[in-house]
Amino acid sequence: MPPIFQRLQQATKMMSRRKILLLVLGCSTVSLLIHQGAQLSWYPKLFPLSCPPLRESPPRPKHMTVAFLKTHKTAGTTVQNILFRFAERHNLTVALPHPSCEHQFCYPRNFSAHFVHPATRPPHILASHLRFDRTELARLMPPGTVYVTILREPAAMFESLFSYYNQYCPAFRRVPNASLEAFLRAPEAYYRAGEHFAMFAHNTLAYDLGGDNERNPRDDAAYLAGLIRQVEEVFSLVMIAEYFDESLVLLRRLLAWDLDDVLYAKLNARAASSRLAAIPAALAGAARAWNALDAGLYDHFNATFWRRVARAGRACVEREARELRAARERLLRRCFGAEPVLRPAAQIRTKQLQPWQPSRKVDIMGYDLPSGGTGPATEACLKLAMPEVQYSNYLLRKQKRRGGARVRPEPVLDNPPPRPIRALPRAPQGP
Repeated sequence: MPPIFQRLQQATKMMSRRKILLLVLGCSTVSLLIHQGAQLSWYPKLFPLSCPPLRESPPRPKHMTVAFLKTHKTAGTTVQNILFRFAERHNLTVALPHPSCEHQFCYPRNFSAHFVHPATRPPHILASHLRFDRTELARLMPPGTVYVTILREPAAMFESLFSYYNQYCPAFRRVPNASLEAFLRAPEAYYRAGEHFAMFAHNTLAYDLGGDNERNPRDDAAYLAGLIRQVEEVFSLVMIAEYFDESLVLLRRLLAWDLDDVLYAKLNARAASSRLAAIPAALAGAARAWNALDAGLYDHFNATFWRRVARAGRACVEREARELRAARERLLRRCFGAEPVLRPAAQIRTKQLQPWQPSRKVDIMGYDLPSGGTGPATEACLKLAMPEVQYSNYLLRKQKRRGGARVRPEPVLDNPPPRPIRALPRAPQGP
């Protein structure tokens, strides 16, 4: 018997209470599906030798305290769902907004720790929309918290913002025929700085990061450099939406998580009829010029992202990204049928999976569960595709029921978290 099957036979004897499905892919790659209670593991814990694990001795434990700055229209809802599910599997507390803030931390106001529901404090995980405030987050999150965020190419992001918030942002409502081209031809004709939800129409990334979205780097290059420096001082990883799987590989390595911890279903996606199939080059250039601060942020962190990939080993990262995509496809088929497809909300029978619709002009898609499913596997699939509002409400109810009786894991202080991109400045020394 080949050694790999001898090891699997031994593992089977040790896990007699678990149901194990072995899928042999090729000659040497084996994937395990372990069903134990409500937790499902869809990916092997050991990676192929061509993609070695992090070289640490002893290996770091999984990092349990994470603050994710959920920027707008950047695939942040999918990252949030990954973090919510991780928190549930590990019995961690998720910071959630007070009901008066709805499902965001009173955005667009500057974040305050007072916006956090008392039943969700002190938290391990934070992943709902907020406007970044370094001091207030430091008050809320425990020492050793790792900060991460995600950016998206500004032209594509602005097209999504224009479509999604067209009925909410006054600058967009003023545009005849809801024409993105008309807005970008003369944005100053429609935009009013300071009015409600104006930040969705100008440099939204900079605003979410706590910056002044009215600054123009063409007039003040020092401001952009300073904002970049502030982001690098705090955030250990800036992910890039266009390279989502590669970003998740870097995230799981940063946090010492397994690849199955970052499996996902795409959430909050618009139907093809609600978005431009392709943004013409002239329109993209106009969007980047109008959102020059966001463009500067994206260009910088896109470059640093690929330098980070190079340091990790590009071939290794790409290999893990391919494995992640393959495991994700298996997971989607397992949960949503042989040909899983995103559906309009009206076609989703499961009420808990019906995504919120921002307007009649925009269709947000989602998944639905096959009929007849029950048990822990169905619950895990439900959480995989659960939209933000429903999942936030569910977690709040769950954490309110638990109250303060549970024991909260403490941060691992003797294994310090990865340092931010740029080291924090040293405190001044006394005389």
